Formats: sequence, C-alpha cells, structure tokens
Amino acid sequence: MTGMDGRILVTGGAGFIGSHLCERLVQRGHDVLCVDNYFTGSRANIAHLLGDPRFEAMRHDVTFPLYVEVDRIFNLACPASPVHYQRDPVQTTKTSVHGAINMLGLAKRTRARILQASTSEVYGDPTEHPQRESYWGNVNPIGTRACYDEGKRCAETLFFDYHRQHGLEVKVARIFNTYGPRMHPADGRVVSNFIVQALRGEPITIYGDGGQTRSFCYVDDLVEGLLRFIETPAEVCGPLNLGNPAEFTIRELAELVLRLTGSRSRLEFRPLPADDPRQRRPDIDRAKALLDGWAPVTPLAEGLARTVDYFRRTLGLGPASTTITMPSRVRTAPALGMGGAATAEAPSTGGGD
Repeated sequence: MTGMDGRILVTGGAGFIGSHLCERLVQRGHDVLCVDNYFTGSRANIAHLLGDPRFEAMRHDVTFPLYVEVDRIFNLACPASPVHYQRDPVQTTKTSVHGAINMLGLAKRTRARILQASTSEVYGDPTEHPQRESYWGNVNPIGTRACYDEGKRCAETLFFDYHRQHGLEVKVARIFNTYGPRMHPADGRVVSNFIVQALRGEPITIYGDGGQTRSFCYVDDLVEGLLRFIETPAEVCGPLNLGNPAEFTIRELAELVLRLTGSRSRLEFRPLPADDPRQRRPDIDRAKALLDGWAPVTPLAEGLARTVDYFRRTLGLGPASTTITMPSRVRTAPALGMGGAATAEAPSTGGGD
C-alpha cells in the first residue's frame, strides 16, 4: 500500500493526543477506527467526529486481542500521567506490554504498518542532556514510576523484535511533554495543573524549587510529526524523538501561566517526588532529517493561550478571552524555540508526554 490509504486504527483514540490525531486523519479524508476503553479518554473528545461516516468509535481494552481489518495502526493506548498510571500500576504495565503484543499481533496478521507512541520517560532521570535517541536512559526499575517507564521500554523491545523476527513495518516515536486543548483537568500534569489552579485562584503547586526544566510541545505540532513518521520508508523504524527542544524551568512556566490567566494565585513549593527528572529536553536532529524538516512551530505563549481558553470553557469560568503577554526573554525567542505535548510524570513538576 502506498501512502496512508485504507482503514486506520488509533488505539487510545479518545484520549488527549489520540483525539487530535483522529480529527486530523478524518480531516484528511481517511477512514478511522478509534478504539478506547475510556479509562482516561473521554467521549467528549471525539463527540464532534461521531456523525462523520469516515469515523467509527469502539469501546475496547487493548490488553485483550482485537480482531479487525486495518492498514495502519497508531498505538497510543496507555494512561500517561502519574495520577492515572499509578492508580493501578499493574494494569498500566499490562496496557503497555500486553497491549503492544496484541497490536503487534494484529499488525502481523493484517500486514499493517504500526506506530508505537513511546515516551521520553524511557530516558528516566537522564545523565545526558539533551537526550538523543542513542541514549539508553537512567530508569529506576522498581520505583513508583516504573510501571509506566519500564512498560514503555518493554513495548519498544517488542516492536523491534517483531520487526526483526517477523519483518513488520514498525515505527517507534518517543513523545516528550505535550500540551493543548483536551488535556484532562485532573490528570496531574504540570500544564493542566498550573492552568486549572490559576483559573480557580488556588495556589500554584511547584514540587521542588522550580528549577527543574522541561520542554513543551503543542499537540498540533506533535500530531504532524506522527503523521509524517508513519509514512517514512519501511527501513526507518526509529526510535525517534518528537518534542520541542526549547527548555523552560517549571517556575518560568508557572509565572507565564499566571500572566496569561491574569490570576493572583501564589506559588506554593512542596517536596520533590521520588525519581522526578531534573532535566528533560529532546534532541530532534534526527526527526528534522527524516521528517522533511519537521519541527514544532507553535510558540509556547500561543499554545498556552489556546489551552487556557479551553480550560476556561471546560471549567465554566467565563468566555475565552486570553491575552498573550510574554516576558522579554520569551517574546524575542524564535518560533522553534517557543514551540509548545501523551505521551509524563510527577504532579506539577513537568513530566508527562
């Protein structure tokens, strides 16, 4: 099959990133099967697509086999925020590992090309900065975050073994912090936490001293990267970092959210959770080279403003009317440097893909 023709399966399709991916695929005229168990996904995220004849939604848990006919698979199914994946850590590991086995089995039977939404969490608390795909990571295999981190690492192993053993066309994308509309307001990720707290006038909770850094990629930019990646030649398997290389401290993010919302919330500092990475920034040189120059283009202020407006509507806190005001350091940055997430980590510190 040449190009993205035929039927496309998106697991986790009612989630934050998955729903944006489904929307973009439908807009491009593709037939899309969205599969989700709605543990963290929401019907509201895909409600506007349900009337389109090219879109179909199915409730299904990927830890069980799925028998459908498809030509492309995007495997995004897995809770990606610590609040959700630590609620049932055994099931989180099953979703990553059993889910990968089941989707790879489906791909093997249908000879479908399959993309795995992996995560920057495979790098753990990195000793290399920025993180390149060749870096093997620094992960605590028995910590409270291991159910997600190691589950995703095992899924990557399975993808490459199915490629080597069965000749499957696989793509492994390592997704760094992504944000934007349709984030869950209670998912514990730093962007949603800060915005919701600011809009409600609650203290902005920062874990640690706020000096830890993250990079933030707007969801539209990430989806464009995923769509380009799955259509690369068969020999391009990855892994491939997808994220924004612009780096901000958590305190800088909090101050920016306060400016964008006009909130008078105060900053409240709490102890840093276990295994929380101090730095997280992708090296995307390989993605630029392989994806026709792909790079994030949405400035952080612009992406955050759209996200603030979304949460204003979601929380019923008045009409969307965010004004973008930026400090000089950020205002003068180039577009790439300001580019804004599924696929995560400790609450309010900046983890989360």
